[in-house]
Amino acid sequence: MLLHSSVLLLSTLLGSLFTAVSGLGSSCSSPLGAGDAAPGDPYWLQSIAHQGTSPFNSNPSSYQVFRNVKDFGAQGDGVTDDTAAINNAISSGNRCGEGCGSSSTSPAVVFFPSGTYIVSSPITAYYWTQIIGDAKNPPTIRASSSFNGLAVIDADPYIPNGGGAQWFTNQDNFYRSVRNFVIDLTQMGPTSSATGLHWQVSQATSLMNIVVEMSTASGNNHRGLYMENGSGGFMGDLVFNGGQYGLQVGNQQFTVRNRVSLPTAVQGIWNWGWTWQRITINNCQTGFDLTIGATSGSPQGVGGEAIIDAVVSNTNTFIQTSANPTSSMDGSIVLNNIQLNNVQNAVVAGSDVLLGGGTTTINSWAMGNAFSGTDGNGQYTQGSIAAINRPSVLLDNTGRIFGKTHPQYADFSTNQIVSVKSQGAKGDGETDDTAAINSVLSQFAGCNIIFFDAGTYIVTSTITIPAGTQIVGEGWSTIMGSGSFFQDYNNPEPVIRVGTAGSTGVVEISDMIFTARGPAAGAIIVEWNVHDPSGQQGAAGTWDTHIILGGRDGSNLQASNCPTSGSGGNACFAAFLGLHLTSGSSAYLEGLWVWLADHDLDQGSQLAAYSGRGILSESQGPVWMIGTASEHSIEYQYRLVNAANHYMGLIQTETPYFQSNPSPPAPFILNSNYNDPTSWAGDAWALSIESSNDILVFGAGHYSFFQNWDTTCQNSKNCQSQIVNVDTASTNIGIYQLTTVDTTMMLSVNGNGIISASNNRNGFSDTAVAWVS
Repeated sequence: MLLHSSVLLLSTLLGSLFTAVSGLGSSCSSPLGAGDAAPGDPYWLQSIAHQGTSPFNSNPSSYQVFRNVKDFGAQGDGVTDDTAAINNAISSGNRCGEGCGSSSTSPAVVFFPSGTYIVSSPITAYYWTQIIGDAKNPPTIRASSSFNGLAVIDADPYIPNGGGAQWFTNQDNFYRSVRNFVIDLTQMGPTSSATGLHWQVSQATSLMNIVVEMSTASGNNHRGLYMENGSGGFMGDLVFNGGQYGLQVGNQQFTVRNRVSLPTAVQGIWNWGWTWQRITINNCQTGFDLTIGATSGSPQGVGGEAIIDAVVSNTNTFIQTSANPTSSMDGSIVLNNIQLNNVQNAVVAGSDVLLGGGTTTINSWAMGNAFSGTDGNGQYTQGSIAAINRPSVLLDNTGRIFGKTHPQYADFSTNQIVSVKSQGAKGDGETDDTAAINSVLSQFAGCNIIFFDAGTYIVTSTITIPAGTQIVGEGWSTIMGSGSFFQDYNNPEPVIRVGTAGSTGVVEISDMIFTARGPAAGAIIVEWNVHDPSGQQGAAGTWDTHIILGGRDGSNLQASNCPTSGSGGNACFAAFLGLHLTSGSSAYLEGLWVWLADHDLDQGSQLAAYSGRGILSESQGPVWMIGTASEHSIEYQYRLVNAANHYMGLIQTETPYFQSNPSPPAPFILNSNYNDPTSWAGDAWALSIESSNDILVFGAGHYSFFQNWDTTCQNSKNCQSQIVNVDTASTNIGIYQLTTVDTTMMLSVNGNGIISASNNRNGFSDTAVAWVS
């Protein structure tokens, strides 16, 4: 019954999340209500006309983006071995697989209709692939009893006899999504090393609505998900039943929301930082086993675990770590609002019980170095810490941090979907689609789901997405600003404006990329103005949607014209600002990556392009940033000014590889209209907070690996002197599980370094378990 109830629960979450829209910004006369698909109708994604293209592919007219596995011979009848047909559906068209590295020109959406698909060897996920099952009736992929291979779905295969070599570079394994499946391992013997997913990935990746069924035999070796490396990432709405481990994972940083698991939920291999939000653990011997790699002196042990709003029931030990560190940093844990139901021990280090169990709620507990204010002398703790400030507007009606599943409109019919290509947009990377897109939005926003068929849509002036709009892309459809309108950094203009000042209503944007073609020194890629209607949390948001600047064909910001020597000059301005949350806005942002390319996905070399600013928020909230990242902008990656009521977990950044040549704000100039910082300690701020209040950062990874393209600074771990700054005009600021790499001072107040990295070594990285203003 657990399997069926889990699928029904998650499928229900994927149904219509639409609620009444206020302030429709289009000429729509019949606002879209609930989905009207008949119970037996196929999921709309299967039935609509597929017109998606990859305009910069070598054969754009013949290249196929959408692939239905049954069109390639898969039967899904629970009897036929469909392995070859599925892998052919994924790989056909000279796509980016073994030996390719990366590519932006061969995207694919691989669709599985409802059914049961038998596989005898791994399904190999090529670069830039979305593997999507029927959201109404999730299909089952069942490993046969003779299955041979690492995992049913493998995102980074090992090369046979390759001495550990793999298809892709683990830190650059971008653009992957798997959703809406039951993965069944129960036909494999309990002693076999059966694995549901091998998910060694990096940014712009997601897993969602997946159930993994494993053996329930005593002593079995099954595991739901295995991840041994990478630089992720987000996953959510997962269920693991049975097995030895739900997740056996190691990665630089990751965010997980809404996960259910039995019997050992998580075995941590290594990390710098993870955030676990709203997970449920039932009937486990151990919830989190953090003993591997966590011995003293290990360079890549389990660094930081941040767990919030978990429910743990009928479990022997919630968290098991290695030997009790007593005073040194050897693993770091922060727990907030953890509900225990019949749990023997909450936290055990070696054989020492650090926190007892029972049936109770853990308010706030930590193991690690805790700091406050301007006192740089952290206190090592293995106990309760002051209650974490959780603004009520960020909480749902159960008192937990609000979360909202990626919308897929499973109950909607094809006649409720409108394709922009069917309405005249070309998406060919050449045609100016500004008028066509604005026309679609004017006619259909709030009346239909607006589907951006795969392609690159050139726009030469601002596209305004009105309140009431729901947009779905296909394989990360791209809207690209281009031309003189976006080139003046003294008069920046948005490429995408979401809502107008003061507007309220539903806005849901999923599976899209927003960008600009260089030079674009005056491009604000996304200006976000819309606010949730009263009583409708998370009505305005994005899921699996990214702001990507340069490093791909068609961008004019590639290694060939923007080399690391900097000789590309003004032609290599990529953007003025990535994302601007204005003062009247609210936003739910899940799995968002703002990336100024440091290397070229198609040409394979590093490059030097320039974006002034990453994410600027002046919003009074509520704002949820769940599994977001911002990298390589010149002034800052995240900046909060006059902002309030934010939840951010886990946020990840990297400093530009060329700094300090030039140092910020060069080659841009300061613009007080956008509340630019007025001082830096040589390099870009990862996180800068000024005159803000009620900000909860629950997991942060801020890294600086280069000085002027040289990694020698890593030897002395001083590639950057300061990286996070909070001013004293800000109140109720809490930063938990703060992780930095190769930075002298981890956190500064008013520009004065407070927390020294040298006092907080935690394997390869440095960790402060808590800092509060």
